Amino acid sequence: IGKGRRAGLNGDVVPLRKTIPRAGRGGKGGITEVTNMAKYLLKRLGMAVLTLFVILLLLFIMVHSLPGSPFNNAEKLTEAQKAAMNAKYGLDKPLLTQFFIYFSNVLKGDFGTSYSFASDIPISTILKGRVSTSFKIGGLSVLIGAVIGLFIGITAALNRDKFMDTFCTVLSIVGVSVPSYVFMMLLMNLLGVKGGVLPVLYTPKRPFESAVMPAISLSLFTVATISRFTRNEMCEVMDSDYILLAESKGLYGNALIARHVLRNALIPIVTVLAPLIVDLLTGALVVEKIYAIDGIGKLMVDAVSANDYNIIMAISFLYSALYIVVMLAVDLLYGLIDPRVRVAKGENGA
Repeated sequence: IGKGRRAGLNGDVVPLRKTIPRAGRGGKGGITEVTNMAKYLLKRLGMAVLTLFVILLLLFIMVHSLPGSPFNNAEKLTEAQKAAMNAKYGLDKPLLTQFFIYFSNVLKGDFGTSYSFASDIPISTILKGRVSTSFKIGGLSVLIGAVIGLFIGITAALNRDKFMDTFCTVLSIVGVSVPSYVFMMLLMNLLGVKGGVLPVLYTPKRPFESAVMPAISLSLFTVATISRFTRNEMCEVMDSDYILLAESKGLYGNALIARHVLRNALIPIVTVLAPLIVDLLTGALVVEKIYAIDGIGKLMVDAVSANDYNIIMAISFLYSALYIVVMLAVDLLYGLIDPRVRVAKGENGA
């Protein structure tokens, strides 16, 4: 019998079946996938750092191109006093020199001090309490918006072309059309002034109760957006061929919705939710103004009015960094939601 052949039961010579080794989780295939994903992650992190550097440079140039002076009552200062102030804060140096000095300080976590809004106070001290306030209200609004939006969207998709579908669609249209501050004033009148259930204005002494009304009003647009996308994506997935195949194999009800329909509909929903998260976490200007919330949205407007370069730079950089981090997290989350995305990234290394 030749090499690679064996004798059959009736004496015939039968070629041996070639065995192809399969790489399991701990095999070469698994190691290669992990390596490719690590390269992809490092590449994305490198791009994120480069993007933040370019953003910081452009912000620095644009902010320092604003008309006016960053100092209070600059029109009352003499030329000698202005020169002394510029020398004190390094504003008399060339613009690129100022930028690299500022960039080296940012790498150490030092965003400088306030020029006029809160004179000589470190930016980190000014932002500390305000960021936590905006993040707390924004996080609560994201939670409310995502949960209620998913519930409404799923309900509408499972009752397509019925009364509940029409009702949920009308709710989403109202949520997109009505500004959050209008809805908030309605809540303030009903729950605050007339009902007395919640405080009319934000107070640090009652942080949770004070955060409820602005969080609900901020979540209105998120609820409308998420519910609309959830409904549309789920309807599209339910009409696809692989759902019909799953149903033909006897998979129905909640198992079909959870394992196939909702999971495949989540990727575009997560993509839409990511920028909404950043917008809500960084504060809403009008809502913070109406409800007297001392957050970073209100601080940004005050800083622009006062021409306070360092505060404008710090908040803009915080917003950009948060957006990049959230989008990177969402990009990695795709692989958990849909393994096909993870494999494609691993193979391409893109």
